[in-house]
Amino acid sequence: MPNAWRERAQITFDCEKQPAIGSRGMVTANNPLGAMAGAEMLAAGGNAVDAAVATLFTLTVVEPMMVGFSGGGIFHIRTPDGDHVILDNQSKAPLAARTDMFEPVADTPDRRLETAGRKNTAGPLAMATPGSLAGWAEALARFGAFSLADVLEPAIRHASRGFVATSYLAECTDEAAADLATCPHLSALYLPGGAPLKAGHRVVQGDYAETLRTLAKEGVGAFYSGAIGQALTDHMTKVGGIVSQADLADCAPIQREAIRGQYRGYDIIGPPPPASSGLHINQMLQILEGFEVSGMGFGSLEATHLLLEALKIAFADRVASTADPAFVNVPVSEILDPAYIAKRRAQIRMDQTQQWTAGVATHESNHTTHMNAADADGWVVSTTQTINSLFGARFIIPGTGIVANNYMALFDPHPGRANSIEPGKRVTSSMSPMMACLDGQVRYALGLVGGLRIFPSAMQALVNLLEHKMSLQEAVEAPRVWTQGESVEVEAGYGDAMREGLHGLGHAVVPSPCVGAGMNGIAITPDGQITGAACWRADGAAVGIGGGNARDGVRYWPERPRF
Repeated sequence: MPNAWRERAQITFDCEKQPAIGSRGMVTANNPLGAMAGAEMLAAGGNAVDAAVATLFTLTVVEPMMVGFSGGGIFHIRTPDGDHVILDNQSKAPLAARTDMFEPVADTPDRRLETAGRKNTAGPLAMATPGSLAGWAEALARFGAFSLADVLEPAIRHASRGFVATSYLAECTDEAAADLATCPHLSALYLPGGAPLKAGHRVVQGDYAETLRTLAKEGVGAFYSGAIGQALTDHMTKVGGIVSQADLADCAPIQREAIRGQYRGYDIIGPPPPASSGLHINQMLQILEGFEVSGMGFGSLEATHLLLEALKIAFADRVASTADPAFVNVPVSEILDPAYIAKRRAQIRMDQTQQWTAGVATHESNHTTHMNAADADGWVVSTTQTINSLFGARFIIPGTGIVANNYMALFDPHPGRANSIEPGKRVTSSMSPMMACLDGQVRYALGLVGGLRIFPSAMQALVNLLEHKMSLQEAVEAPRVWTQGESVEVEAGYGDAMREGLHGLGHAVVPSPCVGAGMNGIAITPDGQITGAACWRADGAAVGIGGGNARDGVRYWPERPRF
């Protein structure tokens, strides 16, 4: 029986995965072993924060191309009391960084962040000050029930015993093979025999297992002030990097105030700048709320054109204004002002696209990871973490198994911009650990990977849920579109007719097999049923916990009399 949204849709699609359902907890992640690690914490009596941190550490093992504790990210934690805590553990430019340390090669939107010799993306200068470990540890210490050693157990197990590579990991290794070959430690792991590993190959990470054991025994000080961090900074000195002991000592997450907006009766809550998501997702949704989007139908030419125009407006404002608020006065209230929203909405033409410029005064990689967790007590976590590009800066810190991040690639190498490089500045990010609440309760938590395509894709998933009334599985798997103002990427699921229609409206259409990457999310009903879903664009999985303890008063009587 088709859903109501399917009856009026202009396109249809089939979901490739099935959701999971639980009553006592749910974990979704872009790898099943990661999701299982989180579920293990829930089953052992931990809460959603314990599950989230265990999942992230395990993902550093089984998704080594995407995430590591040497990277950065954002936590969005909903407490049982209804508070939304944003912990920003993003990487920062090292204290020795300079505005002109890289040579830009172009200033067009698609090449603005590129530099001569790829020095901001591969090699020692590409590494920014790591922030992930400090953020994960603080989230656990403040809100978790378990110790760091407890949540590290699954990651240590998979690193030391090994895990079987998926075809997704194999394809990523093949894509990065030329750079991996320049690092003997990466090539030993992922280019066995000199060729990219194949699906089914067992990956054992002995050095990294020892690093994780050291963290379990000594705590995060082993990294920020101890032997592990010393190994990192010694290597930086040797190879010309600029991350120092002073950078590690200065590393700490920041708690920020969540940005809240309203859409169709829901509270839409997400992280503030330097993340783009809370600000620009709410900006786009408020523009769209002035149109009858549900009546247009999912996948109609009219609705798709409207999404693209909202994206172009948001990107124009983002480039001009969104950066680390400690360095740039980000005009949050101006961008979300109803009068400004109405002005931008009125400028949209439904018969043709336009060249949009910023209406306010004053980038990135596809290789990230996202996970969500919820428990029966009301804790909900949505978090996105990354080492930025595929295999980060494409080298391992010798003797540690730690893959270096390449977060310097997210700064604008042109001086004088909102997101230009400055010592100690946090990177601007598209990370979108978003939640939608109704009547004070979380109904949806979701996020994804995919660099600049993250927050536009998260916005489309929210529209799918709240306008088109899709199921969670349908919302995360639905075809996507994307633009930052020039070419328009359209996934194959939209079909040739859509591409032709958009071209007729003036959009520069480029077919794409995948816009963004793996999305996963959680839906919670008023009676407490939790659904988890992950899409086809990654190895995502959902693991739910149902059942419960025995009924009070029940005993087993092995020698009960027989009658």
